[in-house]
Amino acid sequence: MAEAGQGGVEKPLYVGHRGRLRERFLAAPESLPDYELLELLLFLAHSRTDVKPLAKKLLARFGTFAEVINATPEDLRRTDGVGDAAVAALKTVQVAAVRLLQGQVMNQPVLGSWDRVLEYCHARLDGQRTEQVRLLFLDSRNRLIADEMQQQGTINHAPIYPREVVRRALELHAAAVILVHNHPSGDPTPSAADQDMTLQVRDGLRAVGIALHDHLVIARGGHVSFRAQGLF
Repeated sequence: MAEAGQGGVEKPLYVGHRGRLRERFLAAPESLPDYELLELLLFLAHSRTDVKPLAKKLLARFGTFAEVINATPEDLRRTDGVGDAAVAALKTVQVAAVRLLQGQVMNQPVLGSWDRVLEYCHARLDGQRTEQVRLLFLDSRNRLIADEMQQQGTINHAPIYPREVVRRALELHAAAVILVHNHPSGDPTPSAADQDMTLQVRDGLRAVGIALHDHLVIARGGHVSFRAQGLF
């Protein structure tokens, strides 16, 4: 289907649709349903095709806008019509969200912005299909000075070496550390191995005068704070 353009030249209907959708977004960004927000992103990848069917196909497969954005590039490519350009457009949103949250917590006292720290950790780790261990390093005023991945593991295990944690904390002149790792299963309940590893890291840091402020287990089903649960 097409509509008449200037000089009687017909334009595909999606051209007018794209202009109207952009206008609606600019007027009321929060009013767009998930599939239309995905359409806007897919415009960047498919400049000359109707992307509404692809947007709806992605939602049907993954369930929600957030799940589409958090999906791995490999999973996204398994959807017919999704190539590198579409993957780049969708994953740009995820990276941008993490950068925005990072900007809100970096060099800020974590105790005064704990909810934002948790949001940042979820943004970093939600959607990861393997366990990842991250270290948040704090200065003497509890300001976040660095966030680094320490280990990438398997679907249910990521090794951590207390000696490496201590070495890096000393290099950064950190006064405290927050240990963070994810459970891809969706259940944030700490395992016995998680608790044993936490105590080893705590004792290693304590030996050089550095505090382990907390250990957070992040999962789609929520999170667990070792400190809040009295686990160390």
